[in-house]
Amino acid sequence: MPITGLLLGLLGLLPQVGSTPQSVPVQSAQIVATFPHDNRAFTEGLFWQDGYLYESTGELNRSGIRKVRLSDGKVMARVAVDPPLYGEGIAPWNGTILSLTWKNQVGFRWSAKDFKKLGSFKYKGEGWALAADDKGGLIMSDGSSVLRFVDPANFTVKRHLTVTDGGRPVRMLNELEYVDGEILANIWLTDLIARIDPQDGHVIGWIDVSELHRQSGATEENDVPNGIAWDAKKRRLFVTGKDWPYVFEIKAPKDAASSADAAVSTP
Repeated sequence: MPITGLLLGLLGLLPQVGSTPQSVPVQSAQIVATFPHDNRAFTEGLFWQDGYLYESTGELNRSGIRKVRLSDGKVMARVAVDPPLYGEGIAPWNGTILSLTWKNQVGFRWSAKDFKKLGSFKYKGEGWALAADDKGGLIMSDGSSVLRFVDPANFTVKRHLTVTDGGRPVRMLNELEYVDGEILANIWLTDLIARIDPQDGHVIGWIDVSELHRQSGATEENDVPNGIAWDAKKRRLFVTGKDWPYVFEIKAPKDAASSADAAVSTP
């Protein structure tokens, strides 16, 4: 299906996602490499740190946090998030991992070194995703169109950011990552990643990951794209999904745009 048709179809299914596909550019994800991933990992959060992927998984009796070796998908360490809690997003902060739960309005602090539980914190509403920004803070999603910027020390909310495309709110904001001065967000139940301006919340562009979804072979309704991690040093962007057998490295949006511009300008 053409990209414009894909987006129109998604907007028809989820009319709250954004405006017309002509409002901002849509890039197809460019696959650089493919790595193994546990197809029983219902991915809720993902980040890259010190040479490893850190991943949180959801669902009752399957929720947890794990340290994963990229090359072969081997789980190097893990800790369970026990029922009745449902694990959600994670983010790094000062040698710790902060994790959310879905509906219990409680999160936890873990040692990044040995996954020992260090404490907990409270927040209002649902917890979906966390991401570290470039100012030492965190960005949190709750499934609405509003992102919260929070202080990781005490989890107080510093400001709210409403995400819009063409003036319309973009809801279902899920897994987050801060990349090159933009917030990337999976839109739940779609094959789209939104590129969000962190200052005013408008969508700069969309990344279409439908080809990744197709290659994953995932067919269950909830086995959707969810999981974005950024290796800033090597400029590697990793994307996976719930119960997907692969982690994909794709070109960062700005790198992909530069490649496209160069191709157009070549005689």
